[in-house]
Amino acid sequence: MRRTIFLAVPALLLVLTPAASAQDLPALPQSAEVTLKVQRDGSLSVTEAVSVPEGTSMTRRIPLRAPADDDQDRLLTVRDLSIEGAGSSETSADAVTLDLRGGTSIVQYTVDGAVGAGRGVERVTWDLAGGWDTRLELVRATFAAPNVPDALTCVAGPPETVTPCGAAQIDHSGLTRVSVSNLAAGQRVELTAELPGGTVPVTERLVPSKTVAGAISASAPVRWAWGAFVVLLLAALAMVAFLRRRDAAPAAPMPVDLLAGGRFSSPDGVLPGHVGPLLTGRADAVDLAATVLDLCVRNYIWVSEDGPRDWTLVRRNPPDEQLGRFERAVYEAVLPGESVTVSSLRSTALPSFRAGLLADVVRRRWLSRRAPRLSRAGARLCLYGVFLTVLLTFTVGYAQLGLVVIACGAALALGARLLPARTTSGLLLRRRLLGLRARLAAPEPARLTAADRELLFSRALPYALALGEADQWAAAFAAPGRSPQAYWYGTAAEGPAAVAATSGFAAALVAAFATAHHGVRGIRPDAPRDPAPA
Repeated sequence: MRRTIFLAVPALLLVLTPAASAQDLPALPQSAEVTLKVQRDGSLSVTEAVSVPEGTSMTRRIPLRAPADDDQDRLLTVRDLSIEGAGSSETSADAVTLDLRGGTSIVQYTVDGAVGAGRGVERVTWDLAGGWDTRLELVRATFAAPNVPDALTCVAGPPETVTPCGAAQIDHSGLTRVSVSNLAAGQRVELTAELPGGTVPVTERLVPSKTVAGAISASAPVRWAWGAFVVLLLAALAMVAFLRRRDAAPAAPMPVDLLAGGRFSSPDGVLPGHVGPLLTGRADAVDLAATVLDLCVRNYIWVSEDGPRDWTLVRRNPPDEQLGRFERAVYEAVLPGESVTVSSLRSTALPSFRAGLLADVVRRRWLSRRAPRLSRAGARLCLYGVFLTVLLTFTVGYAQLGLVVIACGAALALGARLLPARTTSGLLLRRRLLGLRARLAAPEPARLTAADRELLFSRALPYALALGEADQWAAAFAAPGRSPQAYWYGTAAEGPAAVAATSGFAAALVAAFATAHHGVRGIRPDAPRDPAPA
């Protein structure tokens, strides 16, 4: 009932509390009269009238950093400090020190950061008389605020005490009054008033306490950082899911014209060796064999029969600017001398071919090496996060910010492995390769002239081998009357037998390279698969 009356006439409080502005003077030597008033902007105005016996001095230290809980400290700011009487003050980053001499001194100052948030209330906490180096005979204080407090808590005694003050109550005018006698040096009188929510703005500033537990506590900046991390992680997962879905979506083959203007042309200048990395993400024996076969077709290597089961490869033209780096490496590895038999190709270095081929595909921007780059960046970010965590733990706190960095690095390193290797250009080229595969699976040599049949059979054979259509391609050209003679292949056979011999040579190349490197897949899959990250 009393509180209802006070709330109905809040403006009356400003009239009924002139004592808070007309400061009472101490009635006893070595005592203090303190007036507290919460302003509407959330600041706390403090006036202290202190009586110091003549010929002596009293010193008070007001800490500007006080424990709020086990993990956080409350930072306070004192401004507009003035002293009327014999005394001086000193302000540092951690405390304000008052040095008062004989007589009565009136100290006035404003405190920012004393209003904290509670559950539906606002708590104003202030130590009325802590930090004095001399015993106080009597401490009296008044507290005023725009609204009457819902509850009061007042403790007096040593810093860790929870002993209630001798007298702390709200009088009929709504003014809070506190009285404590015989306060020993170094003891405190801490008053906490709970105001209705929304009375004044919250001004409390909390920082991690200078302990390991405080350093790793979840303060507001840390919570914001974790929230930002979750948002970024969800966005990254959505992007990865989109890219993987786009990469794995069935691709419609694009029509391909094998002969344009009487010349054979491959889609976007793709080479037979590129097929494996583009469709499966790997370079294996099929791609190496297709590359060697392509060098034969392009007149860099001559092929002659040594019998029904062996062939000899002979250097026909030296490598020139028309060959790419990986093709030149294949030429030198397969033919270190002037000639070599297919049966002796077991020493060919497939790993170096694979590395050069993948590098060439990446250089052409059909595949991307973003996955390993991002993985390395994520690993470095984790290391930076560990260093930052240790640094923050033993300096300013907020150590969980370092954990956020570690989490970002781990997410980057792991998520990079989920990124598809094919680029947008690689996806488009995949469709063209599927169109080429469909065209090679159903050739129509009967519609071609004899010269075009010979050109097309040889030039497309390496691609048919790389795409798994070599048998169908050769069978289509093996019909009597339309069997071409390969210009790069020396054989006594003619007609369908010559085509069969050429096809047998291509199969022998695959078998030789696959046998030389155990565990290497030597058969092109029937349908293209998603490439692994390059």
